[in-house]
Amino acid sequence: MVYLMPLVASPGGRLLACRAKDSGALPAYLCYGPSHIKTFFEEHLHTDEEIRLVQEGSGYFDVRDHQDRWVRIEVVKGDLIVLPAGIYHRFTLDSKNYIKALRLFVGEPVWTPINRPADDHPKRVQYLEAFIVKATA
Repeated sequence: MVYLMPLVASPGGRLLACRAKDSGALPAYLCYGPSHIKTFFEEHLHTDEEIRLVQEGSGYFDVRDHQDRWVRIEVVKGDLIVLPAGIYHRFTLDSKNYIKALRLFVGEPVWTPINRPADDHPKRVQYLEAFIVKATA
């Protein structure tokens, strides 16, 4: 089962989100204030892959490399980005201050950020073993 989560961040900083359920019915849009956008910029990880398809606008995903340095990834319309579970990352809008992205889920949607530090979290440990240890070996 794949779940879809369209996200729209407006110039006013408001976030609109809508989740498609098994029934195919879309619930009302959920609106968040500017503080919700700011939470995306706090460094965190997820227990599932973060998969986003940018439909409009642009922004930046910042991820950590194997030496814990920031790497900035620009995303624009048409880009698909997949962040593995357990990777520390953050997101911010660019100077256009707008993005509309579709978040794809495999299985039941889980959208809980786990803020850093979370180095002992099982998904973080798995990520380090799968990507960082292999990359530096």
